[in-house]
Amino acid sequence: MEDVLTVYARPHNPAVPVVCMDEKPYQLLDHARAPIPATPAGDLTPGSDLKVDSEYIRRGTCSIFVWVEPLAGRRRVNARTRRTRLDWAHEVDRLLSVDYPDAEKIVLVMDNLNTHSVGSLYEAFAPAKAFALAQRLDIHHTPRHGSWLNIAEIELSALTRQCLDRRIADLDVLNTELAAWQTATNADQRQVNWQFTTSDARIRLRHLYPER
Repeated sequence: MEDVLTVYARPHNPAVPVVCMDEKPYQLLDHARAPIPATPAGDLTPGSDLKVDSEYIRRGTCSIFVWVEPLAGRRRVNARTRRTRLDWAHEVDRLLSVDYPDAEKIVLVMDNLNTHSVGSLYEAFAPAKAFALAQRLDIHHTPRHGSWLNIAEIELSALTRQCLDRRIADLDVLNTELAAWQTATNADQRQVNWQFTTSDARIRLRHLYPER
C-alpha cells in the first residue's frame, strides 16, 4: 500500500508519467422490444417519459480497459471482446507506442491480476519487442483487497454512471460511446487530487501494520 501511495505523491513529470489502469467486464444488451420515445407536453395533453421494456436480449460480453494519467487529467478507454494476456499486452503496446511514444518510462499502477505481467508481453510479441516494452514500464501493483487505491477504478465508476446507464448491444457502438466520453472528459482536463497519504495510512489503518 505504501508503495502505491508514494507513487501518488510524486510531482508531475511528463517524461515519466504515472498512469493507472483497470478493466471491467461489460455485458452487451439489446432491447427485446423497441422503446417508446418520450413525448413533450402539449397545450391540452401531458407529456410522457421514455418507456423501456424490462425484457432484454444478451449480445455477449466484452471488457472495458481504462487508462488514466491522474496529474494530467488524461484518460483513454477502449472495449475489447476479451480480457486475455494478449489483450492486455496489446493495450500496453498502444500505451507506450501511441499514447506516450516520447516518455522515457511509464509508472504503471494496476491490480495484480495474472494477466497484468511482463510475461504477457512475451506471449504477444517477439522477445526483442517484448523486452523493449518491458524496459519502459515501472509496474506497481495495488495490494490484495486494496483495489480502492487504484485511481482507474474510481474513473471506471464515473464512466459507468455517466456513459453506461443504458443498454448497448454492439461493441462498435460501445466504443463510439466510450470515445465520446473520453473526448468530453479529457477536454475538461479534470485532474485527480489524491489526498490519502502514507502518513494517513499509518494512523487510520494501524490494524494493517504488524505489532511490535
